[in-house]
Amino acid sequence: MTGLACGIDVGGTKIAAGVVDVAGSVLEELAVESPAQDALAIVTAVACLISDLASRHEIVCAGIGAAGYVDRHQARIRSAPNLAWRDLNLKAELEKRLDLPVVVENDANAAAWGEFTFGAGRDVDDFLLVTVGTGVGGGMVLDGELHRGAHGVAGEIGHLRVVPGGIRCGCGNRGCLESYGSGTALVRAARAAAQEGSGPADALLHLAGGVVSAIDGPLITEAALAGDPFALAAFVDLGTWLGEGIASLAAVLDPAMVAIGGGVSEAGELLLAPLRAAFRHHATSRGHECVAVIRRAELANRAGLIGAAELARGWPARRLVPPDLTER
Repeated sequence: MTGLACGIDVGGTKIAAGVVDVAGSVLEELAVESPAQDALAIVTAVACLISDLASRHEIVCAGIGAAGYVDRHQARIRSAPNLAWRDLNLKAELEKRLDLPVVVENDANAAAWGEFTFGAGRDVDDFLLVTVGTGVGGGMVLDGELHRGAHGVAGEIGHLRVVPGGIRCGCGNRGCLESYGSGTALVRAARAAAQEGSGPADALLHLAGGVVSAIDGPLITEAALAGDPFALAAFVDLGTWLGEGIASLAAVLDPAMVAIGGGVSEAGELLLAPLRAAFRHHATSRGHECVAVIRRAELANRAGLIGAAELARGWPARRLVPPDLTER
């Protein structure tokens, strides 16, 4: 399908919408606060955003990226941890209100598709996006196709179990990757060290004005960039956990490229350098020139919006011979 597509990224605090052309450029973007606890109000807000944009652009389809479990038919949201949707056929609800075809997808899958089509993964057919923020998420593109799994819930990267009997995760299990390799884990460890009066964390606590609860991800990043040994070590620990987890995923999926996105990726090489080192050390294919390239994601917080629009447009599968890839 050609023409302009509308992409929507529905989160627990904000709903972002944009008009995306066939080159992946966002021509206009709008955002409203998300009425996260009112299921029908969210539907209405999404419909209003699309209608508003359609009044100024010739939109031919709409794609919705939503934080939740979406069925493999890209229509029904089974559940959403931060939204009031439960077993809602969002596609049907929106198509009743809009004279447009609608596709619904998990937000991390949509972001992976956005990076695959126009971002870090645009040169390959087998691609993994890992997003590192409050939790760890992501999506997979295999042989040029978004991989959703039998029930539409593939790609829960953060819930790969890395420590049997480890820290309790929000999903209810123990030892999940996101309990050790997320922004939340980074902050938890730093606050714990500061609370204990650990000498190495004293400089970080001073930077936080002596208030333990004021220690957050950006503050740790600031301290690491300034050369604080404790903050630098915290990023090494974080990157090591992620690198080991990604190595386990690569043993099964064999991606040509892994892109690291999410808020914590803004730390750049502070995170990527130890992540790459751990990945290469634990990769099953090490020494055989078959190790995936690891890059930082390129589309930032627009990846989900762009990916949702492209999924609605029906981007064709690709079969490419990858060029000479480099980490960047």
